Amino acid sequence: MKKIIALLFAITLISCGASKNIKSKEKTIKGNWVLNNITYSKTGTYNVTLFNDTTKDCLEGSTWKFVPNNNTGTYNVTKENCIKGEREFVFVIQEMDAISGYFDFLLKPKKNANNIGFRVDLTNLNRNNMQWQQNLNVDGTPFIINMNFTKQ
Repeated sequence: MKKIIALLFAITLISCGASKNIKSKEKTIKGNWVLNNITYSKTGTYNVTLFNDTTKDCLEGSTWKFVPNNNTGTYNVTKENCIKGEREFVFVIQEMDAISGYFDFLLKPKKNANNIGFRVDLTNLNRNNMQWQQNLNVDGTPFIINMNFTKQ
């Protein structure tokens, strides 16, 4: 009887943990990245403020650090004519669609007056590259922001 209870307890603990696929993504994301470029699904000039923080031009070239064992990280804006400095955030990777490989990625800045988080799709992640897509509606039509990173 004790063995059965112990076995059920162990199964419960294992089932509550993150999937192997998410753990694999967390290991891959660990470390330092550069946000190389940001593109939009539609051509034109847009005045977009990303993560309630800064513009596309200021975020391009920013350095990002992910620490998955405590789901925290930082990004550092260093461009001239931008509000420079390091920003802290908390992140969570949740499996969205195991077949497509897309994951729901929640990024929440720590110093956030409105306690707002931002959802993006983790559409590509390997040892050297990462891509996020943020899906929005602009004037009732879909609009996608692509953020492309390379590992340092």
